[in-house]
Amino acid sequence: MGKDVSLSEFTREDRVRYRYKVRQCLDVFALMLNDLRFDADRPMTGLELELNLIDKDGAPAMRNAEVLAELADPSFQTELGQFNLEINGAPRLLAGAGFDQYEAELTDQLARAEDRAAKADARVILIGILPTITQRHAVLDNMSTDSRYRVLNEQLASARGESFVLDIRGAEHLQLITDSIAPEAACTSAQFHLQVAPEEFANYWNASQAVAAAQLAVGANSPFLFGKRLWAETRIALFEQATDTRPEELKTQGVRPRVWFGERWITSIFDLFEENVRYFPALLPIMADEDPVEVLHSGGVPRLPELRLHNGTIYRWNRPVYDIMNGRPHLRVENRVLPAGPTVLDLLANAAFYFGLVRELVEADRPVWTQLTFGQAEENFHMAARDGLSAQLFWPRLGALPATDLVLDWLLPLAHGGLERFGVPSRIRDRLLGIIEDRCRTGINGASWQTSVVERLENDRGLDRPAALREMLRRYAELFAGNAPVHTWPLD
Repeated sequence: MGKDVSLSEFTREDRVRYRYKVRQCLDVFALMLNDLRFDADRPMTGLELELNLIDKDGAPAMRNAEVLAELADPSFQTELGQFNLEINGAPRLLAGAGFDQYEAELTDQLARAEDRAAKADARVILIGILPTITQRHAVLDNMSTDSRYRVLNEQLASARGESFVLDIRGAEHLQLITDSIAPEAACTSAQFHLQVAPEEFANYWNASQAVAAAQLAVGANSPFLFGKRLWAETRIALFEQATDTRPEELKTQGVRPRVWFGERWITSIFDLFEENVRYFPALLPIMADEDPVEVLHSGGVPRLPELRLHNGTIYRWNRPVYDIMNGRPHLRVENRVLPAGPTVLDLLANAAFYFGLVRELVEADRPVWTQLTFGQAEENFHMAARDGLSAQLFWPRLGALPATDLVLDWLLPLAHGGLERFGVPSRIRDRLLGIIEDRCRTGINGASWQTSVVERLENDRGLDRPAALREMLRRYAELFAGNAPVHTWPLD
């Protein structure tokens, strides 16, 4: 939700007008899908990366405004917490040296961010959930000062009508009540964008849903929250619960959550936008001046601002995106499954696995989503979030099997094939997908490395949990700076 927001109070009339305008935008979008040429000649990809700022003791550093002022670079943006930043990579093709270009760009951006952060007595780190964050950090006063976050918090809290409840049962159990969405700032993610043609969107979205569990299993990097060891990718449960506008009665009635996996395979991108309008009341009924019908009839490209803003307040793990670039409309799948980190190289390995795998599955003779029920895909997703590389996942014709076996024996060859279709050279394919292979063979990803180190610090050195988390994070920060993939990091 990148739109600037200044209004915090909305009237009944605002909501009625906004509902009408969103539905008008939806009707125009349907016409556009039938009549307009969308930009898909040379499909671009994109990356967004959220990061944390920490102080010399490894605690969250509430200094993103200072760091952004020093950077003075529009590719860096605020995120929900004052200890968060976001980097937006330039869109590019994967063919040829695309991944090399991503690596050079992200490495340079992180180096500049680290340099500016040092001037604010902070440093930068990529990790799904900062293990040293505590409940006293996750409060309303520590949310970014950008008004859009305060307004979003007000509207989510108002829609819920009572306190938010976190109840996450993993290796340990976390229960707490909070009066704001501030705990969600603990989540930092890596988001992959894939531009697709309208007629191919449904297949790419379905494929993205089908592989989300495998992504989580190999890429989990968020095992600790508020001092508790929970899921391998606790970020999933935290995001789902910290922004849930439904009290228990609405959950019982089957009202859909705003953070959700979905409930069915689709046949068109229109299905997702139509569900957004049908199921979800507006959080931010902010009107723009555009008349989309008039713009379309005059030969222009409507921006559909109300529909896009509404879509930005519904947090699908694979989100549909409508956008305009250089005067031409385009569609993207925004893959929001994975955490940040552990390193740039790990991030790019995750990206290569995702982009290659979905491309190959989309072009398969018999699509996997015609053989896998949606309920099985969702169950796989949450199993992988809980158990990471140890998860048992269901796959058509194979039944339930270890995630590592599924990836090594079946999915990695598909990812290689998909990257070849994108025009990615074998040198880059082997380097990046080799990292995914080695994680599976060693049983080490970001989550398992963190938990193993903390266990050793507690058992062998007698450190209590807070001290063990600080020491683990100190080591993590040093190793992150070296950019060696996480499966090579020492455990001692």
